Amino acid sequence: MAGKKESSYKIQNIVATASLGKPVPLTKLARTNPNTEYNPETFPGLVLRIKEPKSAVLVFSSGNLVCTGTKSVAQVRQVINEVIKQLKKVNVKITTQPKITVQNIVASGEINLKLNLNFLALEMENTEYEPEQFPGLVYKLIEPNATFLLFSNGKLVCTGTKNRAELDQSMGMMLKNVKDALKNY
Repeated sequence: MAGKKESSYKIQNIVATASLGKPVPLTKLARTNPNTEYNPETFPGLVLRIKEPKSAVLVFSSGNLVCTGTKSVAQVRQVINEVIKQLKKVNVKITTQPKITVQNIVASGEINLKLNLNFLALEMENTEYEPEQFPGLVYKLIEPNATFLLFSNGKLVCTGTKNRAELDQSMGMMLKNVKDALKNY
């Protein structure tokens, strides 16, 4: 198996927050922008859909933003710049570049192993496995904080990390812990 990596992953979604530092007239924004959803009776935020890069931003009247759907911090920055451009149209001028805080990264990938999830659930700590309810094993890492869904075919989903270094470290740690557990198999 020369050349085949032990594991690989791809970032699927980044959830990030930012503050514009000034209030936003949500009703005005909703009236002037067709790519919005705003129902203040059911939810206080306005959903602004951005076509490129494809994402959705929750905009709150406080000027706080929650951006989802992007695959990199550079894309988050692009999306927030697009929001600022949209706000300019309703006379809200943002003069400072908002600070972006990544809250969560979701990645999907695979490890080059077939996994016996029943065995791993017994051998590893911090796991949950209820095959009648869900086909994946939930495995939680404490440091760095990450949660994995592991499937018997080796596919996985990782959530909870806040940057690429944490994601890499989590993937490495999970792989090591799985391999250690499988030594007893």
